[in-house]
Amino acid sequence: MTAPLTSRFPYAKGSDGTRRLGYGADYNPEQWSREVWADDIRLMREAGVNVVSLAIFSWARLQPTADTWDFGWLDEIMDLLHAGGIGVDLATATASPPPWLTTAHPEILPVTARGETLWPGARQHWRPTSPVFREHALNLVRRLASRYADHPALVAWHVNNELGCHNVYDYSDDAACTFRAWLRRRYTTLDALNNAWGTAFWSQRYSDWEQLLPPRLAASHPNPTQQLDFKRFSSDALKDHLLAEREILRELSPDTPVTTNFMVMPGTKGMDYADWADEVDFVANDHYVTPGPQDRDELSFSANLSSGIAGHRPWFLMEHSTSAVNWQPVNPPKAPGELARDSLLHVAHGADAVCFFQWRQSAAGAEKYHSAMVPHAGADSELFRSVVELGRTLDALAPIAGSEREPARVAILFDWDSWWAGEQDSHPTSRLDYHREALDWYSALLRLGHRADVVPAHRTDLSAYDVVIAPVLHVVPQPLAKELTRYVECGGHLVTTYFSAIVDENDHVWLGGYPGALRDVLGIRIEEFGPLLDGDTVDLDNGTSGSLWTDRISVTGTDVEVLAGYRTGTYASRPAVTRRGTGRGSATYVSTRLGADGLTVLLPELLAPAGVTSELPEHARGLVEHVVRRDAEHRYLFLVNRSDEQVALPGLTGDVLVAPRTEGDGLVLAPRQVAVLRQSAS
Repeated sequence: MTAPLTSRFPYAKGSDGTRRLGYGADYNPEQWSREVWADDIRLMREAGVNVVSLAIFSWARLQPTADTWDFGWLDEIMDLLHAGGIGVDLATATASPPPWLTTAHPEILPVTARGETLWPGARQHWRPTSPVFREHALNLVRRLASRYADHPALVAWHVNNELGCHNVYDYSDDAACTFRAWLRRRYTTLDALNNAWGTAFWSQRYSDWEQLLPPRLAASHPNPTQQLDFKRFSSDALKDHLLAEREILRELSPDTPVTTNFMVMPGTKGMDYADWADEVDFVANDHYVTPGPQDRDELSFSANLSSGIAGHRPWFLMEHSTSAVNWQPVNPPKAPGELARDSLLHVAHGADAVCFFQWRQSAAGAEKYHSAMVPHAGADSELFRSVVELGRTLDALAPIAGSEREPARVAILFDWDSWWAGEQDSHPTSRLDYHREALDWYSALLRLGHRADVVPAHRTDLSAYDVVIAPVLHVVPQPLAKELTRYVECGGHLVTTYFSAIVDENDHVWLGGYPGALRDVLGIRIEEFGPLLDGDTVDLDNGTSGSLWTDRISVTGTDVEVLAGYRTGTYASRPAVTRRGTGRGSATYVSTRLGADGLTVLLPELLAPAGVTSELPEHARGLVEHVVRRDAEHRYLFLVNRSDEQVALPGLTGDVLVAPRTEGDGLVLAPRQVAVLRQSAS
């Protein structure tokens, strides 16, 4: 597999020159008077902060008018941070254009599918394809890079900020023009495009490139392949902006690594980060917990996927929250211990830097109720004391810096095309939730005490895994179908689910019966889908129940075993879960949504042929998550108490880097506590 250039990770250095983990936050000194700045540096040193992201939303301060510039304040704060031993991840400040620019050039503003303009007053009010915006943004980048390339505080460049968070889909005339050019490169000829888009349907055949548009508001459902291509194009348009800024930074500041902060979490599916990863010198991610029954499972899942995107090499946690956020309907604070546990779980999954939004909690603006390292209450607060304690913990974990996340035996494939296409309109159900199905499998594995990797479907060497789980892998081009089949024939154990392998890369159905692209290797054939109405469930004869979906399965192979059947519903007495053995390998199909509860029942039977067993004692499974990082000499075992109860872990060996209470020959994890052991790699 191809891995991003994470060898250029901007490691913090201790006083003896050795690597240490990064620790810090977004820092917005322009929100505060200069009198506060000295106090900020003092408190950062007290907390152990060694890196901050600077100037993210500073364009209007750096360029107050079209013809004036003000770098004096940034010069001053860069010097103060350097004097305090704090490195700077310097942003290009292009995330939100200043009022003078949008007033002079309203044509840079994004347009919705309904033709509505998104006006200034919030952030990210710019079109990714606007040549006018690009010109002004790159002018700013060039000035910043020219001025600060050699500043001793600079450790990394931070392109824009959360690219696509609010402007991923723009339907403007600029977007239409660039979309046509993108389509020309993809298809070359109109005949090829018409074939890919299936334009024989509904009299949509195009006779001129100028007739092509983004999927704007239409009288009915827009062409599905047009929609899918527009999603691909929109991700590429943002990536193209990333590349445009990056090239200037590499030209003027070649020795400083460049990144941008991804947002690997459920609500941000518009950017194909697996595709972007090779374009940055190290992967960085922002993550915020969404409260709910699977909240910490989702945190672990997203951190795990960030590691997969980074090729299991170290990555940078650019933002998360010390406590409450401000943008959910209700924003509860974190419980005691959660600030450290959330942070260290990211570290367990490969983060070599832990940073928050933001350093000092704002007194004004839309995010004034978003928590920070220094809260409104000031340094004399439980929250800041927790921040200081986390700094000490990260300092104790300095030996793990540079270690890579050790691969597991089980992988869950994650695929942006399947996420995009599988949730489009005009499908058997509009209730399908791709991310949730993948998370359910991950949650079930956590409950059973298994380690698993979450990896991009098209960037992964499947042969490295004993078991590969591909939930709702809806889009399966021919090369991927061949790779999955070869994986099984070579002894791997594949598990896939309903609505998988249904279409090719053009969103055309594989004909001859579902799941077309994998029908032979699975040894089954489905003539018709059986989606379930809201509230309807079916019982299986293994004691579980399914929702959302059922399939009318016919077994076509003599070597197919029925692991579970439907006991109720339209397909009662028909197979619900099948497995076809092929030599040392197998291919399993799960035809209904079992949820994390049902999958916890089913998974032991699916993992057994591969001999995959938990490394945790039975009483700790589901309560403790274990993750391993390693370097040439050591394994670093992270033990994360996911529960609100004490958990004893006897019989563990190794040097304790982060120490809970010991009891006899083992450890005792308090609620929400994390332990880290260093063991020999041999």
